[in-house]
Amino acid sequence: MVGDSISAGYGLNQNEGWVHLLQQRLSSNGYPHQVVNASISGDTSSGGLQRINNALKKHAPDIVIIELGANDGLRGLSLKQLESNLSKMITLSQNNKASVLILGMQLPPNYGPAYTKAFSNVYLSVSKNKRTALLPFLFTGFESDLSLFQKDRIHPNVDAQELILNNVWPTLLPLLKLTD
Repeated sequence: MVGDSISAGYGLNQNEGWVHLLQQRLSSNGYPHQVVNASISGDTSSGGLQRINNALKKHAPDIVIIELGANDGLRGLSLKQLESNLSKMITLSQNNKASVLILGMQLPPNYGPAYTKAFSNVYLSVSKNKRTALLPFLFTGFESDLSLFQKDRIHPNVDAQELILNNVWPTLLPLLKLTD
């Protein structure tokens, strides 16, 4: 798992985040996979690209889940660079025999319709070009329910973590079955 604060569990206790809950669900469903959470709060796609190769060598994962790009978008960074960074992370993962799942994000509407649409399209484009699994939007189904976010209105609270996992699970499940 290579991600930012959403997957690092920002503002939550260590055992409350969706990535921790993923490990519990894997174990309770008889999957032998061990989740390594290499997520860092505040990370961008550039940061993920800089460190993914070491993580791939160290852990030799069967599946790599990439949840990066939100901080790129919130900072108004180049979408071409975001696309390039995600593509390179996917290539590195695939070259290390790992299946890849991309977890997409969306930006708040105050960034303007052109930028927010182009941002969302980066995930679709990368997934299509690299033939990876894609969850287009990690917060689908609860994105406008402010009771499920921390006071900053960016980071999901503890009550949203199971919802995030439930969004990820159907897209992850086929990859898990490939590695059984």
